[in-house]
Amino acid sequence: MTMFVILVGAMLVVALAFPLVPLLRHRQALPGASDADARKLKALNDALSAGVIDDTEYQAKLATLAPAAAVSPGSGGARGSLLVSLLVALLVPAGAIVLYSLNGDPRALDPTRIAASADQDPASGGDAAQPVDMDQAIAGLVAKLEANPDNANGWALLGRAYQATGKFAESRDALKRAYELEPDNNDLTVEYAQALALSGEGRRIAGESRELIERVLKADPGHQRALWLIGISDYQAGDYNAAITAWNQLLPGLPPESDIAKSVREQIADAQRLGGTVAIAEVAAPPTAPAPSSNKETASPAAGPALTVKVSLDPSLSGRLDPAATLFVFARAENGPPMPLAIQRLSAAKLPVTVTLDDSMGMLPSMKLSMFPKVIVGARISRSGNALAQSGDLQVLANGIDVARKQPIDLVIDSVVP
Repeated sequence: MTMFVILVGAMLVVALAFPLVPLLRHRQALPGASDADARKLKALNDALSAGVIDDTEYQAKLATLAPAAAVSPGSGGARGSLLVSLLVALLVPAGAIVLYSLNGDPRALDPTRIAASADQDPASGGDAAQPVDMDQAIAGLVAKLEANPDNANGWALLGRAYQATGKFAESRDALKRAYELEPDNNDLTVEYAQALALSGEGRRIAGESRELIERVLKADPGHQRALWLIGISDYQAGDYNAAITAWNQLLPGLPPESDIAKSVREQIADAQRLGGTVAIAEVAAPPTAPAPSSNKETASPAAGPALTVKVSLDPSLSGRLDPAATLFVFARAENGPPMPLAIQRLSAAKLPVTVTLDDSMGMLPSMKLSMFPKVIVGARISRSGNALAQSGDLQVLANGIDVARKQPIDLVIDSVVP
């Protein structure tokens, strides 16, 4: 589980980055320190803020870091054990894991980061060479909180730890304790709302979780994570215009050329493809990127592969078809990340139907059909309208499809997701 969390964290760090932009803007670089040592020092400081360790522990563990990393101008005293510090370092990707689980496919994922993480040599000094017993670390944090149950930061830290290990109910309960101690803390409120959604049925942002996020936005209309999550809630509900409106509000505060802003624009473009009519905020357009360049890619899909897919429903399942359900037709890499390389969303009432999948339908410019020799082509009827497969959905998958194939691909939806 630890290695999984580390890998997923590296894969999805971009998806978490934009809620942390205000923090990143104030981060001080540590000249000469390795990234790993810098993260450990940051973890020590976080443990200090949480009040879960003392000065003696901090001084002992600080001495184990590289000298350059141990110098943090203006940091003041920071204290923590190496175990707790590594735990905190693993918590950074937790928000990204949440977004992936809620939204079904991580639009902000950069496949080049996946390759870099997967190919990392443990001997190079990366975190992968330092296995961490997450359960032991969590147990230590629980013990600290038993002695100091009024520590809101500590409960929040515990909630993130549970979240990083997939214990979503425990994460919800811990973050609820933090929220109850500091009900006016907008950041904690949003974290608790995330945990509620992730631990609930269908992992949807609705009901209490949405109400909490709406309350935060009423108090702080520019709260970045709240804007992101309310957009996801609207997206899940099929209100793509509302989702675009929320995500548009994120863009003015982001550097236009940043990966973060590009990821938000990709999400907006996806919502537009699914029926949203609201235009993307003009402030998000990179000033150095001429408009015709983006149109060129969309207007010339013939430059890359194009798969013709004929989709029908097996007669034995006709009684289970809800005409109001959503039909997803997609292609994903046979050997690669699970997000679609191309996807179309239609009404299930249109079955049987023929669609084309090509490079213009990719989620990322660097993640297209033309970049993979073999793909899995599938079709799924979703009762909830969620791109993430759920029990009871009807689907079919065809493996080993050559992206250069010219003949139509016949897909007959004949199975039920268990």
